[in-house]
Amino acid sequence: MTEEPEEAGRAPSRGGRPAGRRLRVAVLLKTNTGGMWILPQVTELRARGHEVVVILPAGAGRLTGELQRRGVTVAESPFDFRVGPHALRGLLGLRRLVRQLAPDVLHYHLLASAFAARFATFGMTLGRVHMVAGPLYLESRLIRCFERLLWRLDDVVICGCRHASNRYGQLGCPPHRRPVATYGVDTGRVRPDWAAEAAPGGVERVDWRAHADARAKARAELGIAADTFLAVMVAYVYPPIRLANRGRGIKGHDVLLPAWRRFHARHPRTHLLIIGGGWGPAGEAYRRQLIEQFGTAGVPDITWLETVDDVRPWYAAADVSVSPSLGESHGAAVEAGAMAVPSIVSEAGGLPETVDERSGWVVPVDDVPALADALHVAYEEFEAGRLAERGRAARRLMEERFDNRRSAGLVAEVIESVAAGGRHG
Repeated sequence: MTEEPEEAGRAPSRGGRPAGRRLRVAVLLKTNTGGMWILPQVTELRARGHEVVVILPAGAGRLTGELQRRGVTVAESPFDFRVGPHALRGLLGLRRLVRQLAPDVLHYHLLASAFAARFATFGMTLGRVHMVAGPLYLESRLIRCFERLLWRLDDVVICGCRHASNRYGQLGCPPHRRPVATYGVDTGRVRPDWAAEAAPGGVERVDWRAHADARAKARAELGIAADTFLAVMVAYVYPPIRLANRGRGIKGHDVLLPAWRRFHARHPRTHLLIIGGGWGPAGEAYRRQLIEQFGTAGVPDITWLETVDDVRPWYAAADVSVSPSLGESHGAAVEAGAMAVPSIVSEAGGLPETVDERSGWVVPVDDVPALADALHVAYEEFEAGRLAERGRAARRLMEERFDNRRSAGLVAEVIESVAAGGRHG
């Protein structure tokens, strides 16, 4: 039986500091380029009157620039989140920085940030809130051994999906210390009619006629006919990791591409759009390897775009989104769903949480024939004119369960609860 964690807003308080006072919250992240998903949480904390400072690696980065543009204080991390001869010096520098900032709560995302935060602040009096972006690291037996002990240094482990919460439960973490709050998606910005004028009074009703116009325009720009079935995969190409997935790339490009070959051979009036460049030089090298291995360069049925600034036009053009990951939290399926695009997802991590029987399909992990069959089922619904209603069901699911503004409120409530009550458990 699947263990259901408590909702994030229900993390209990043990008394102590008053919950209503203005807090000082430090957010620690190992990247200054990715991690844009912290922005709604930072915005919510500030809207509640709390002071927020974000600790990031040195240098310019997309996240650093956006935080500064919004007037959020960014502090340079003395620790570079790498293991090496200078790691201890960096951790001591991070400890001094945190002591200088004197936060009520230190909030950290991603495993490297969690390790750094725990070791750098050991013995210090402050609240610690770890948020799990993706649970893939818990597939490593070695890391599980460490986490079985180290989660106890966190007051609360906020899990970005139920799957991650259940995995921490297997490590002995009690339900009230592993609430769930998704990173989610801004359903107000990522919506099928994003190019239409906002409705008066702030009422967020989708203008489906505007959606149809946006779809036609996006398809025209891609050169995709209205009667062509278009599948899209949106994901960076991450390099293979030796300790995970037997040294294969996590996003499952090497599952989708052979599945597409099987599917397209049966249904030639179809097109695959892949969006996402390599994550770093190693990721780009792996992307080039995939292109050569599966012969995708120059073929008429596959378009591979590198990373784009705005994925909404491409989702608007698509009929179905595919997330064949070998390990994931919620991934691109939430953006696709917010854009009223149904998804085919693998049964990996938290991906099955992003669809239900009305909005998408779940296939076994690393199963090329099953993925090809799911594409066939989606194509049949496309031909029958039923796929659009499945997309609308996906949109409703995102509004109900994955709106990141609601999730940001849950995260803020956990942080306030930790500040008010000190250690949990």
